[in-house]
Amino acid sequence: MHMASQSIFRNFDYYDLGLIDYKKAWDLQKEIFNKRLQNEVNDTLLLLEHPHTYTLGKVAAKENLLYNDDQLKQQGVSVYEIDRGGDITYHGPGQIVGYPIISLSQWNEDTHKYLRGLEEVLMLTCSEYGLKTERNSKFTGVWLEDRKIAAIGIKVSRWITMHGFAFNVNTDLSYFNGIIPCGIIGKKVTSLSRELGKNIDLNEVKLVIVEKFKEVFGYDGFTEIKNLLSICGTTEDSNAIVK
Repeated sequence: MHMASQSIFRNFDYYDLGLIDYKKAWDLQKEIFNKRLQNEVNDTLLLLEHPHTYTLGKVAAKENLLYNDDQLKQQGVSVYEIDRGGDITYHGPGQIVGYPIISLSQWNEDTHKYLRGLEEVLMLTCSEYGLKTERNSKFTGVWLEDRKIAAIGIKVSRWITMHGFAFNVNTDLSYFNGIIPCGIIGKKVTSLSRELGKNIDLNEVKLVIVEKFKEVFGYDGFTEIKNLLSICGTTEDSNAIVK
């Protein structure tokens, strides 16, 4: 196991992509991954929302998708089979999705510790809103008793991460009726708004997540970049905010 030297100054770039098509974001992840592998970009955290989408991980059982083609069309849900771990999950408006594309070699080459770190980021975020969450010894994610508020599914290749987490904030939970979430029978899903009884400002929650991400993964700072094109190196970005 390799652990990063504590003397290295570590900074990450943060992008808020708003609402973005799943395939477009997936392609963007792959592009950033390749650049990170070549040390052409910093560690990167993307926070965003997707239109209604079901994604099936590499080990997903097809029978965990309950809707047929007609129902999917009626509900306006896209379906993608993707290269992360885990089973099936839902993404949609009101849910904050996080895609960290970071070098674990500069933190800790341990995928299990990385998973626990992502859980910790979201548990600390929930704590800021007065919710006491916990881990489940059998299942990845963040839980309030038998209610899952955040799902996690990652890919790590050459110690660079992709994919990440889905945190239910103001999510329309009825869309989970079309799947067996994460292939887990007998458990419920919940959201920050359901637990608190009111809708929560997504931008506010994103800022909390970014700060907790910085804290948990031991960064010295981050740069919030407003211009999406700067990810691809196609333009100089004049809207960078260093934190």
